[in-house]
Amino acid sequence: MDIFDKLKILADSAKYDASCSSSGSKRKNVNSGIGNGHFSGICHSWGADGRCISLLKILFTNSCIYDCKYCINRSSNDVPRATFTSREVADLTINFYKRNYIEGLFLSSAVIRNPDYTMEQIIQTVSILRNEYNFNGYIHCKTIPGCSKELIDKLGVLVDRMSINIELPSNESLKLLAPQKEKTGILTPMKYISDNIKINTLDKSKFKKHFVPAGQTTQLIVGATNESDLKILKLSESLYKKINLKRVYYSAYVSINNDKNLPSLESPPLLRENRLYQADWLLRFYGFTADELLNESHPNFNTLLDPKCDWALRNIDKFPIEINKADFFTLLRIPGIGVISAKKIIKARRNFELNFDNLKHLGVVLKRAKYFITCKGKYYTDVYKFNPSFIETNLLYLERQDVPKMEYKQLSLFDKLQPTKEDKIKCLTGSL
Repeated sequence: MDIFDKLKILADSAKYDASCSSSGSKRKNVNSGIGNGHFSGICHSWGADGRCISLLKILFTNSCIYDCKYCINRSSNDVPRATFTSREVADLTINFYKRNYIEGLFLSSAVIRNPDYTMEQIIQTVSILRNEYNFNGYIHCKTIPGCSKELIDKLGVLVDRMSINIELPSNESLKLLAPQKEKTGILTPMKYISDNIKINTLDKSKFKKHFVPAGQTTQLIVGATNESDLKILKLSESLYKKINLKRVYYSAYVSINNDKNLPSLESPPLLRENRLYQADWLLRFYGFTADELLNESHPNFNTLLDPKCDWALRNIDKFPIEINKADFFTLLRIPGIGVISAKKIIKARRNFELNFDNLKHLGVVLKRAKYFITCKGKYYTDVYKFNPSFIETNLLYLERQDVPKMEYKQLSLFDKLQPTKEDKIKCLTGSL
């Protein structure tokens, strides 16, 4: 099989992994090197579904020893299989980078032979890029659950970011859909990477280099099993607190296999995925907790309203809030007010009392915030009465206007390519 056919198969196989983001690296270029993973050296490009596409995103192989029921690459599926060599991946990355197609590499893999063997192939690939080609651009690699700690140590000093996908939110779900995996087998290496990142931050004597400087991430599949949004969000909250993850990515379940244990969905639950991302943002930057946003009597988000508005309506007794008196963290609870606008409000209040016109200039989304605030003790002009039903009706109307139609579409490296197959092979291998 030629390299173009491999690339087409393994780039397509990687599209279901959402956990790739190139932010957070501080790796600088050095003399005679190429690429730059420093802040200014990474360019981001985003697809219509919000996924980062600035990296060469591929699998090392899609030949897998596991038979996870939700995965396109499960061992029992009759799909085209391919495996790169370490040299092929390194050469592709360099040639794509030199042509300004990409800014870095996102390399994942199915498990071939066993976890240690798969990790050794990934390490060899990254070692060629770093040590032979002096490539200092951004590299994100997947850690294979079950591999040895020594291999994690070797990969950790070569890459910028590592990730281990939890995939399913509970051990019961893993037993149902991925019986060859265990939750402890995933969480243990995640904790090991987290501990080493902390150790390296305080004392670099163990690695003598940066160890996973951009941190680690994970991915959760949404909708493959019946866990509530509350359970998913509490898991994410725990991962942020205990393992200090940089990001939890939520991937709407795509129905690609037929199995009695899998749900039959006409389309991926993208709106639910979006609500979880919004709630995740509230956890990380707004001071909310999972138990505040959801509870046992309200375990799932209202897909018609964003989580902050939904929370505000269920806690209407906390409103209205006087904009000229509320502290910073109280301002963050108001729909339509973000971190930046809250800081601007605090700063502006030192000089004068704010009115509704001032709030517009400070970046407040007044069409949402006006239902939950007062300025100088007064409501906004068209808020005739502080009534939850009235507020919800108007917010639902705004939501219908603001949310575009969401469609699932994966960006392809091969869209609108006109050259012949032979020309493509020459281009990819650098012989053109």
